[in-house]
Amino acid sequence: MRFLSHSLLLRFLGLSSQRVSAGLRQTPVLSPKQSSLRESFSTRSGLVTAAEVVKYWQKVFEANGIPEARESSEYIVSFVLGAKTFQSLNSRLLCTLLTAVQQEQIQQLSTKRLERMPVQYVLGEWDFQDLTLKMRPPVFIPRPETEDLVSLVVEEGCWKYEEGNSGLLCSAAVPRPVILEIGCGSGAVALSLLCRLPQSRVIAVDKEEAAVDLTRENAQRLQLQDRIHILHQDVSSCSAKQLLPWGPVDFVVSNPPYIFHEDMATLAPEILGYEDLDALDGGDDGMRVITTILALAPSLLKDSGSVFLEVDPRHPRMVDNWLQRHPELLLTLCAVHEDFCGKPRFLHIQKQGSR
Repeated sequence: MRFLSHSLLLRFLGLSSQRVSAGLRQTPVLSPKQSSLRESFSTRSGLVTAAEVVKYWQKVFEANGIPEARESSEYIVSFVLGAKTFQSLNSRLLCTLLTAVQQEQIQQLSTKRLERMPVQYVLGEWDFQDLTLKMRPPVFIPRPETEDLVSLVVEEGCWKYEEGNSGLLCSAAVPRPVILEIGCGSGAVALSLLCRLPQSRVIAVDKEEAAVDLTRENAQRLQLQDRIHILHQDVSSCSAKQLLPWGPVDFVVSNPPYIFHEDMATLAPEILGYEDLDALDGGDDGMRVITTILALAPSLLKDSGSVFLEVDPRHPRMVDNWLQRHPELLLTLCAVHEDFCGKPRFLHIQKQGSR
């Protein structure tokens, strides 16, 4: 059996060696979390396998009101053991006693989660569309539903290339669109599109330097830097020409800030405490950045171009009404797609006459 080292156990309990060496005459005052830790380790004699430590930290997270307690614990333990998911660990690893170094790593990461840091930031990486991307605060964390936004753009890109190549199958042909992503964040959407549309090129734009830097880092890690042009620009204060280093684009894609300002206060502590709130707050009606993108779109798109947006479920009708009030833009809302919860989430807007 391997037992927790004395110094490591003290760190788990949040006690200093000096206080403990004073003996039982000075009983430390522990928080409920520290008392739970001490009781658990004293009764279990320090025996910790991967399966056991997942259950243990799950209970600690639950006791402290941490959402998705089991998932958080599994992700952290899996990460320390070099696996993507807890389910992918084999039975031998699940039953092998953890080393002191592994235990300490799990404790350090779990402490961050106890502070309500999102698990994506805790681990420093996250998967999106089969890509492993670096993550760090305050850059916006890509959500699972945004993977459907990527798929819609890929489907449209394949359809257009198939139409322009006498019915060649997309799997045999190679789509070559030029894509502009507004608000690139970590680069999740832009880099996924580069992977799924092998000869595409992407211009990725963000007003936050931290996001631009992270997109550049992820592009280099994935060796996609030669097909992406990354711009540090605020689209609300720049011209269309500044966004078009390669000329007009086939697609404008964005997951813009779209949360109604009055709803911002209801967001989880993980979001409010760590993520860039400007990447979420869409103003009073959630349309602040959406309308900026739509106003620029005619000057950005080729005649056959489209805009793909992720929005709040209340926005499709609002966007349609806004476009009808601005006929000079020559843009038409041609499709609304639902997310995996059945909510209207994605808008496909086209330049009139493109089909």
